[in-house]
Amino acid sequence: MKALCKTKPAKGAEYIDTDVPQIKKDELLVKIYKTSICGSDIPVYNYTGWAPQRIPIPFIFGHELCGTVVEVGEEAYGFEKGDFISIESRVGGGKCYECRNNHRDVCAHNQTIGLDRQGGFAEYAAIPARCGWKHKDDSLKDIGSIMEPLGNAVYATLANDIAGKAVLVNGMGAQGLFAANVAKACGAAKVIATEMSAFRKKLAERMGADVIIDPSESGALEKIIKASGDEKGVDVVIEMSGHPAGIDLALRAIKPAGHFVAFGLPGGPITLDYANLIVFKGVQVQGLTGRKIYESWYTMDALLRSGKIDPRPVITHEFEMKDFEKAFAAMTDPEHKCGKVIMVP
Repeated sequence: MKALCKTKPAKGAEYIDTDVPQIKKDELLVKIYKTSICGSDIPVYNYTGWAPQRIPIPFIFGHELCGTVVEVGEEAYGFEKGDFISIESRVGGGKCYECRNNHRDVCAHNQTIGLDRQGGFAEYAAIPARCGWKHKDDSLKDIGSIMEPLGNAVYATLANDIAGKAVLVNGMGAQGLFAANVAKACGAAKVIATEMSAFRKKLAERMGADVIIDPSESGALEKIIKASGDEKGVDVVIEMSGHPAGIDLALRAIKPAGHFVAFGLPGGPITLDYANLIVFKGVQVQGLTGRKIYESWYTMDALLRSGKIDPRPVITHEFEMKDFEKAFAAMTDPEHKCGKVIMVP
């Protein structure tokens, strides 16, 4: 098969010929239909940050995947050849405190397909059966590879009661765009987005944002508070940017006792006015990572099938996998002229 592989401890990858993986008893062999690039694939591709310490060489990366089951391990219960599945990339242990308390999303022994074990930027991938989300039909086939990241946004947005509330979604990368769509669909009275990129501002409007504010503009804080309709500020913040200045701005824009969902990852340690922005305001900060497995998937599937949400406008580019250099160039465009980037084996 062909696969996109890290073959050297340096920037880039190679589209190589390699063996189709042999599956274990509890695994599925999946013929990949589409993949999408996650922000966490960028350090792997560039071999920067945490990647050199985590990624073995050689290594097939990629974890946002969908495809058709072509072989079923003898202990891979509940699946048959021909099933179309999306992939939950986190492979939990199932026995730790977190898993036993319904927190598989923060399992102490989590491994991630495409980061800790061989991934799916390839024609075929070996997938643990417990990581397969079986589709009822083909109606969501075209967006099968983006269901995992969409699940992140569903989880983050619905972690608090947003019905009738003013919701600030900080940062209009793919996760923020998805979150704006979910917030609008699920009854937010006002969806306020922050974004600097002109391209993504237009996407934010398509995804349901009522007001879009450039956080670098003079008076951005006052504009957010005015847009909320309450002089005390917004009720809920969904922080998707990870940008230190954006985090500070959002904490200043939230009203006392508001809910702050922390999802975006800063590039390193940050400094903020902890006492005044969190403690004295009584702000409830909730850190989230990934999705609830599988609660977020069921909620997402229901929202998609009801037509309440539609993530398709966020998909802005599609490339054949052999053109991976163009795909990663689109993802890292300094003017942020992209949403989700798809690659097809």
